[in-house]
Amino acid sequence: MDANYDAIILGAGAAGLFCAAVAGQRGRRIALLDHAEAPGKKILISGGGRCNFTNLQTAPDRYLSENPHFARSALSRYTPSDFLELIERHGIAWHEKALGQLFCDGSAKQIVAMLLEECRSGGVDLRCGQSIGAVDHSEGVFRVSFGSASLSARALVIATGGPSIPKMGATGFAYELARKFRLKVVQPRPALVPLTLPENERLFRELSGVSAQVVASAGKAAFREAALFTHRGLSGPAILQASSYWRHGEPVGIDFLPDQSQGWLALAKRARPRAHVPRLLAESLPERLAVALAQRLMLTAELGNTPDAALHAAEAQLANWQFVPNGSEGYAKAEVTAGGISTAELSSKTMAARNVPGLYAIGEAVDVTGWLGGYNFQWAWASGHAAALEL
Repeated sequence: MDANYDAIILGAGAAGLFCAAVAGQRGRRIALLDHAEAPGKKILISGGGRCNFTNLQTAPDRYLSENPHFARSALSRYTPSDFLELIERHGIAWHEKALGQLFCDGSAKQIVAMLLEECRSGGVDLRCGQSIGAVDHSEGVFRVSFGSASLSARALVIATGGPSIPKMGATGFAYELARKFRLKVVQPRPALVPLTLPENERLFRELSGVSAQVVASAGKAAFREAALFTHRGLSGPAILQASSYWRHGEPVGIDFLPDQSQGWLALAKRARPRAHVPRLLAESLPERLAVALAQRLMLTAELGNTPDAALHAAEAQLANWQFVPNGSEGYAKAEVTAGGISTAELSSKTMAARNVPGLYAIGEAVDVTGWLGGYNFQWAWASGHAAALEL
């Protein structure tokens, strides 16, 4: 049976749009389908509306996966510099923030407009606003029902992402498709997500709105950025980063004073015996937080009247304050989904399924999850590019 298209790409997010554009410009007949009314909805809200479109420090060790080496091939063959070249070709002004993060000077709408223009240049047939129905495969041809239409192609690309931010239309459709084609799925979970604290940590929940530069750690990972206390628990970049490595029942450690050297409280006692711990902490931390920490440490007396042993114990706790979250704010607040279609099922060079000829998976649908700060967009571009070169 003849196919209408060379490839059908499901999902018009970052990975799907880019894959479609590259493949279309290589002369492939591409249909790009999305149930949302318009493409690129998550792109539009990213980076506070300015789209943190890549990160100059992109490297495989900035990604989580059951196979930590899987992302290496695609990332090495389509780099942040490659995407920056495309941005500049379209005249989009950009700037670098801390930690290698690149943002549009203007609006994330510019990124979506650029991707749509690239798709037009490749003759991509973009269809939005209908539900994706049955997906079947026989005699080397994939058939997809989209609204009242029926499309067919020799290749099918799963680019529908994960279930994070369901109000944007995100679903677990990628995993349903993967299981239909007997691809293993690594248990999905919310990532880059605020964490919630139990009732016994109400003292800290009452600090809602207070933030501080800290080092937050979970598992073997540690991140030096801002942490924010919320009415439900912990958020801010340091916590979002750590959340990807956190597992339920495990602690998150926070070093509230990462610049202080060992023994600093005892030295302060010698130099300033009349000083009180809350006041001392407030020199480096927001006052409300300093007072709350001192209360928990039960250190409110003058330093000169506080035993050295108590000061050493306080130092140790401030350097690794253990919080045990009782959960996260879930997919509704998660920037991405960790887990997904197992990399063991895919070629790291082409993103093709090893045992289903013509089937590909790219972007967030795959068990590759980047750090906060443009890494997930770079994975979308790189994995989409890898698949497009094979379509």
